[in-house]
Amino acid sequence: MSGAIRLATARVGDLAAVMRVMDAAFEPAYGEAWSGAQLLTLFALPSARVCLAWEGDNACGFSAARIAGPESELLLLAVDPLFRSRGIGALLIDDWRAWAAGQGAEDYFLEMRADNDAVHLYESAGFAECGRRPAYYRGNDGVVRDAITMRRSAREQKAD
Repeated sequence: MSGAIRLATARVGDLAAVMRVMDAAFEPAYGEAWSGAQLLTLFALPSARVCLAWEGDNACGFSAARIAGPESELLLLAVDPLFRSRGIGALLIDDWRAWAAGQGAEDYFLEMRADNDAVHLYESAGFAECGRRPAYYRGNDGVVRDAITMRRSAREQKAD
């Protein structure tokens, strides 16, 4: 597993590949994974996009995002554990921001549980915490966790 990573907009026919990555990447205890039906709604929205990362014929990561006026929200980002620590998450974030900027987005948001190690990935991409929702997530394990909202503006992106 050391080939070049290719990113492509996912289509409805790619749903099984997205779900394979989702099942591998999301820990069931947290209850964060979306169902296939939930993902299908994104494919029908002109203001949303699912992007798949591929290594050869293997789907290894994906992002799902939407546009709402001058803002874009990252809904999901996942990398198959077998492909982690190879920069795929950062590639997907950069791709999301480029797509959203092309759609007129000026600000980028995401929300995640506060104890998610992915916070380091988002901070390295220039995101900063801008809000917190106490006791927002209830995992399948019964534990209640805070949510943090992170933001990065297009003005900060232009400084890159």
